[in-house]
Amino acid sequence: MDFTNLREHYHELLTYLKEDGYTEGYIRRVRENILWILKNEGHKAWQSYVDIYNDRVCKSGSYDYKRGHRVAFGAIQQFDLFGEYPNRKLGYRLIKRGAYHQLIPEFKAIIDYFKRSEKTRDLKKSTINGSANNASTFLYEMQKKGIYSLDRISEEDVISFFLDGEGNLSKCSSYKKNIAAVFIVAADWKEDECIRLLAYLPQIRPRRKNVQFLTSEEAASIRSTIDDEKSGLSFRNRAIGKLLFYTGIRACDIAEMKRASIDWEADEIYVPQQQKTSQPLVLPLTATIGNSILDYLENERPDSSDDHLFLSEQYPHCPFEAGAVWHQSAKIYEEAGIRQENGDRRGTHLFRHNVATSFLGNGIARPVISNTLGHMDPNSLDAYLHSDIVHLKECALSIEGFLFNEGVFRR
Repeated sequence: MDFTNLREHYHELLTYLKEDGYTEGYIRRVRENILWILKNEGHKAWQSYVDIYNDRVCKSGSYDYKRGHRVAFGAIQQFDLFGEYPNRKLGYRLIKRGAYHQLIPEFKAIIDYFKRSEKTRDLKKSTINGSANNASTFLYEMQKKGIYSLDRISEEDVISFFLDGEGNLSKCSSYKKNIAAVFIVAADWKEDECIRLLAYLPQIRPRRKNVQFLTSEEAASIRSTIDDEKSGLSFRNRAIGKLLFYTGIRACDIAEMKRASIDWEADEIYVPQQQKTSQPLVLPLTATIGNSILDYLENERPDSSDDHLFLSEQYPHCPFEAGAVWHQSAKIYEEAGIRQENGDRRGTHLFRHNVATSFLGNGIARPVISNTLGHMDPNSLDAYLHSDIVHLKECALSIEGFLFNEGVFRR
């Protein structure tokens, strides 16, 4: 790196900071770091200001110390490379948010290798980023311990990452699985180091949360509400409710639906599934769904050139986002008079879950259900089995052989 510009003009930066009212402490930190850079420029193989910053703070474990220098180095970088003075409103971030951007080159290279490799397998971007982010956090924690290469990470270092200050498990099995995914791929590049770290990862049992689901009474209330033309729901919300209730379509897919997604001639619904599997899904367009969508198009949909099927009521009539679909489902629950207590789940996924469990309860084959829900992995259906009450009851064991005090099962 060439610091000629910084050496010749840094006094202008310090003068500006003083005249603009920056604190003496901040000005002193900027000055000290500039002088430290100029003193060590001939002895360091720096490639960027991030390298300089990491070199400067590598021996400190203080968050405040690192943050103070990070802010100062951001201002120095902006002045030296772009000729811009600090701006309190804009701010200048030396390092982007997230653990990845704070990793040393060796650790970054591992994450980059993983991302490049997984992209060739056509995995979803969200899946790749989830594993990369968790592994980046792991490596950054190692870096904060003063560990700057994989071969220096011990089993104790790995185990401590998964524990809190009191020695209790603080990371879930999915977190560990994501970290393992990165090192499994990176083992093709750094075999010995990655295989050793994989062996250090602890065994963590998956935790299963209680699954909220629609009872038969709640499902009946919703069906009655969305089928009732005289209910308080708008045409749009009735159409959305029927898509949710009868097809189990995801909120993000409803938001992405276009007018062309409805094939009136073939009686089909085309679902791109762009945000999840990226594999198109075709569902039957039943009369009850088709009639509700047609009512919305003819009586309520704003006159707009936007091709999205569902638009906001207020001008400029923007297309929906997935979060907006959630709010429409909440209106359906409210109109149906269910799930109005604090803590009650009212999201769109309950509709999807209800479709799956209804199919399971009626003996429909798993592959048919997976295809209807647009699953790529057949195992994705397993989560819905936990509330398949019809078949779970068939697995119940008799308790006739156990002795209980009289009145135990009385209400």
